[in-house]
Amino acid sequence: MTNRPAPGSVQTMAELRSCIDEIDEALLVLLAERQRYTDRAPELKAREGIAAAAPSRVRQVLDHVRARADAAGMDADLAESMWRIMIETVIAREERVIGKEGKDG
Repeated sequence: MTNRPAPGSVQTMAELRSCIDEIDEALLVLLAERQRYTDRAPELKAREGIAAAAPSRVRQVLDHVRARADAAGMDADLAESMWRIMIETVIAREERVIGKEGKDG
């Protein structure tokens, strides 16, 4: 937990921006960790014969993200858009390493 004030109790833009900057830093740490895991995927996918683009897995991830966003009080459309960008970028990186062939895994 942090000692950030609740959004409704923030009184100035400077304070609000400081809170947002702090959250951004925490998000970047988590996103970097996520990237390290996705960087492992090409080797495992190649070994298991799974294509870089796995539409059924993409749908599963996006459905989960939408549900968790709703539960967390986040706009599900925004969350899905953000994850789509991450997923599309990861798939493009994987395709450069292992190509486009393989099963939908």
